[in-house]
Amino acid sequence: MASFKRFTQLRIFSLFQSKQPFYSEFLNAGVFAVLLVLLLLPGSSGSSSELKKCQLKLYNSSGGEIRLNVEIAATESAREKGLMFRTSLPENSGMLFVFEKDKRLSFWMKNTYIPLDIAFIDSRGVIIDILQMRPLDTSVFYNSSTEVRYALEVNQWWFAKHDINPGSKTGLHGCIGK
Repeated sequence: MASFKRFTQLRIFSLFQSKQPFYSEFLNAGVFAVLLVLLLLPGSSGSSSELKKCQLKLYNSSGGEIRLNVEIAATESAREKGLMFRTSLPENSGMLFVFEKDKRLSFWMKNTYIPLDIAFIDSRGVIIDILQMRPLDTSVFYNSSTEVRYALEVNQWWFAKHDINPGSKTGLHGCIGK
């Protein structure tokens, strides 16, 4: 017992004698843990660099061509994440959700901080529905009125600002398939 007591006294004494503070080992471990967590977390903007990007053409009610920069969410995981956790979306940007076959689609705004509009688009590229979505509201589901192949999310009021309505056409070529 005396040797253990002597060892702890020497250890405590040596901690105060060293050039580095005794807590430096804990501090170094803490800094390492914080850096590791920061590397593993997604970026604060939540943008996804692995998604394909393209310029989508939309045609307004007077036939004018509007170009929109979109990210393509074509995988299950990309569609599930969508625009979640992002705090902003550039003005002429959006996300195009691509599905393998026509079906009734349903979206919600879980962990989505940006007010959005969603257009449901059929396989011919015709906009069927445009709905406004409220940020973070998980009590509402935004559903297509019929079977569609695509959904396009943009900043709220973007479609109205560019005179794009149900019945407007999109040029999907270059973004999807051909």
